Amino acid sequence: MSGRDRDSVDVLLVEDETEDVRLIREAFDGVDVETSVHVATDGDEALTMLTDRGDEPPSVPIPDLVLLDLDLPRMSGLELLEAITDEPALARLPVLVLTRSATVEDVHASYELAANAYLMKPTDPEEYDEMVEAVADFWFRRAALPTNGS
Repeated sequence: MSGRDRDSVDVLLVEDETEDVRLIREAFDGVDVETSVHVATDGDEALTMLTDRGDEPPSVPIPDLVLLDLDLPRMSGLELLEAITDEPALARLPVLVLTRSATVEDVHASYELAANAYLMKPTDPEEYDEMVEAVADFWFRRAALPTNGS
């Protein structure tokens, strides 16, 4: 039985490396769950996308899931995690850290700031498909995600 009661999933990918963005988008294209991947290239842009809910309909819906790199320009991934945690409307948003950093400090800080998982970026481009399939299997097919109000 699926953890989802909708046919599509919105993902916010917060990533500044264009090659990683391309590989992740291509991997999501290969999963059997309809997925819209929206990209922010730094923490400031991501926070604006998540919180700018003025009178007009936003161009990007509140995502069902965030994939977050830690090494970002302007506002780091850890700073963005802290901002998400501090914002009541976003505090339950599932965030998966997806990074190359394997430092114990980054892992601990991410979980202290309520990250739901800490994933290492694959070193081989073909491994992105496997990683995204594992994310889709758990988060899109099995887990019940909070409704995003959209």
